[in-house]
Amino acid sequence: MKKQRSNALWQLLVLVALAAAVALTLAWPQLPFARREGEPVEVSVILRSTDGSDWANARLGMEQAAGELRAEVRIVTLSAENDAAEQARLMGYEAQRGADVLVVIPAGELPAGPGAPVITLESAGGAASVCPDNEALGRALAAAALVDAPAGPVLLVNSVPGSAGVSARLAAAKAALEEAGAQVIETAPEGEGALEAALAGTDAAAVLLFEPSATEAAAAAKEKLGLAPALYGVGSTGPIAAALERGSLAASAVWSDFAAGYLAVEGAVRTARGEDWQPQPLAFSILRGEDIYEPDNQKLLFPVAS
Repeated sequence: MKKQRSNALWQLLVLVALAAAVALTLAWPQLPFARREGEPVEVSVILRSTDGSDWANARLGMEQAAGELRAEVRIVTLSAENDAAEQARLMGYEAQRGADVLVVIPAGELPAGPGAPVITLESAGGAASVCPDNEALGRALAAAALVDAPAGPVLLVNSVPGSAGVSARLAAAKAALEEAGAQVIETAPEGEGALEAALAGTDAAAVLLFEPSATEAAAAAKEKLGLAPALYGVGSTGPIAAALERGSLAASAVWSDFAAGYLAVEGAVRTARGEDWQPQPLAFSILRGEDIYEPDNQKLLFPVAS
């Protein structure tokens, strides 16, 4: 009798185990951790520009990270430059569409609760941020201009007033210049041709720009109009490297955009998997025309995904 009861108990335990296994198999695809292991993480990258050409090197890094870390990256641009309202709408749309994590280069203040975790580039904010120390960058750019001893006012250009990162760079540069006794002028040009007009109409001896698209546009305007002010900018894009080589750009604050893009996608994947992740600020340097042919700087300016 005892043996029969024991056999019946074992049969019951086996049936329960089998039922549990079937239930777990059916539920497995819906479990968050299982989905992360079995499927790529969907990452939507929302720029603050209309074409994203100034983020080309960062995109290379994103693509490499996506291939190594099982992520799918979708790049989204705006219909109007630096439109914070449109960017906020797109963040909500991408989250609703099914993106696991958003990587955002903020055009303005981030919306509350967009529906997915946010990793930011350029500005601090969101679940984690990939950017240089923006205050240190602004001071370093001001120091580069002061080394050249501008004989006149210094014009500071805030090309993206809604960007916390750009504004922090400008504020730090302004403080450093004023501490050194320089006369400082600020401008925030808006609309097509506004930056060129501002540069053409200034009597400044030096002009500081704090993000890549404005740096490119200022260098192009200087060459086109034969403008006198020395330009100090930010970025390591192809046009910026060419402007440094030609001398139309006196110096640029640069870091590895490739590394920034890679880290952003790595952070997105880790965040989607529930891991704690926060990178160190990106290391930057001030690059002048005579520096661009050094091997390390060539890799920085012209990265190649492996």
